[in-house]
Amino acid sequence: MANQQKQMNQMMRQMQQMQADMAAAQEALAAETVEATSGGGMVKAVVTGAGVLEAVSIAPEVVDPEDVEMLEDLVVAAVSEALKLAQERTTERMGAVTGGLDLGDLGGLLG
Repeated sequence: MANQQKQMNQMMRQMQQMQADMAAAQEALAAETVEATSGGGMVKAVVTGAGVLEAVSIAPEVVDPEDVEMLEDLVVAAVSEALKLAQERTTERMGAVTGGLDLGDLGGLLG
């Protein structure tokens, strides 16, 4: 019984450390940014590692009042790619913290 209690205490300490490491990783991700472009760099989106869209830049020469749809598509493509990159970075960082541990339903709490 004493051995089981010791193991349980050790597991609780490891979980507390993992929780602290996850919080630190989430904080770092919120401070980092990723960027993606579309249209050969004509549209750029900047997203934090936490998935918050921070900026969109549009080159003046891509603005065509006769083809607003193309510009909309370029913005969506750049933002989508930036969000994908942010999610990949989050997955990579959290995987490093959890050591690939399958958290099951707890994994949804990371995002």
